[in-house]
Amino acid sequence: MGWLGWTVITVLLLVLVSLGALRHAVNTNGAAVLDGADRLLRGDSAIRLVADERYGPDPEQRVEMFVPSAQTPDRPLPIVVFIHGGSWASGSPHDYRFIARTLVPHGYAVVLAGYRLFPRVRYPAMLEDGAGALRWVADNAARHGGDPARIVVMGHSAGAYNTLMLTLDPRWLGTRGLSPAMLRGAVSLAGPADFLPLDTQATIDTFGHAPDLRDTQPVAHAHGGAPPLLLVTGDADTRVKPRNSLALARALTVAGTPTKVVMLAGVTHEGIIKMFARPFSSDTRASDAVLSFLARVTAPSAVVQASAAQK
Repeated sequence: MGWLGWTVITVLLLVLVSLGALRHAVNTNGAAVLDGADRLLRGDSAIRLVADERYGPDPEQRVEMFVPSAQTPDRPLPIVVFIHGGSWASGSPHDYRFIARTLVPHGYAVVLAGYRLFPRVRYPAMLEDGAGALRWVADNAARHGGDPARIVVMGHSAGAYNTLMLTLDPRWLGTRGLSPAMLRGAVSLAGPADFLPLDTQATIDTFGHAPDLRDTQPVAHAHGGAPPLLLVTGDADTRVKPRNSLALARALTVAGTPTKVVMLAGVTHEGIIKMFARPFSSDTRASDAVLSFLARVTAPSAVVQASAAQK
């Protein structure tokens, strides 16, 4: 084999080693590494930060809002409010800007919402904070180009739990003078929806003190007339098993809100969020499902039906 052939092989090996190292770093160090790689590979030229504010006195009660940078839209943009994961104990909105880089170019304003974390707080503080973030969106998004009449809330893992509870249990938004009726829809990525008995340290830490554990479960609040829900999970997820999404879909369907699960073959718990960031976004199954759902439920003239999430 000539020098050119060996050079090509060497370059390919270096690429594979680098990709493997990145995958390990993401699995070990989480969203900050993933976002850093995405920023290097994609850049921030397509998105513009229009707000970096607090919705409460705590530093973790923070939102960042992004809109397209290329031009000023001729009408307000539908809004996606994204709530990060991290076992209710870690994470920052700043580390999830890859969600904005993925969704904003498709014509959405994206709000990344933070919330107070364990051990400083436990359930239901994260739901109170989610309601606070949505109150900020309702009050402030319009002046930054967003349409508060077209809001979808979306989350991954612990953030998907927050998303589901805010959507299904009206008492949390009610604490801020809001209602789930304000939502055009909700997206759960690998969301814990039916996780009793508590069998992980994260769930014991966060929910173990609750006087009524059943009441903490999204599946217990399934009802007819809920906003459309998109439930996406991976069949290789061993942390938040697919049964969570399947149980919630069954409960919603029985209650009168027909719902199905988008099951992604071979996708793990971490893999489902990595699919929204480069270099892993070449697998578009998750983002395609989300973008299709968003287009349906935020269409300006659409009459949104609960069954729209399934078509």
